[in-house]
Amino acid sequence: MRSMTVLYLALIAALPLASMAVVFPVNAYRAQGIDALDCDGPISILIFAVPALLIYGAGAILLYRERSRRFHFAVALCCLLLFLSIGWNAALAIRESYGSASIEACG
Repeated sequence: MRSMTVLYLALIAALPLASMAVVFPVNAYRAQGIDALDCDGPISILIFAVPALLIYGAGAILLYRERSRRFHFAVALCCLLLFLSIGWNAALAIRESYGSASIEACG
């Protein structure tokens, strides 16, 4: 029982990290309305996304193993949804960074 409490506290503590990984734009210039390439790369998203992916991926697996309780199953599904949304934003950032136009202009 104590390990589940620690897991829930870790998931709650990682919520700001996950929200930053999901909310930060892939291209900071395009978010401001400027049609330009962002040569900083995907590090502005990946610095938040990698730890959040590890935490929520592990949380989804550990809570799904205890799926006999409905609350654990529901939280495991929420962790999976967060994991997928963070992964989607991280994949878009990497794709934006390694596109053909970005390689030519930022190289």
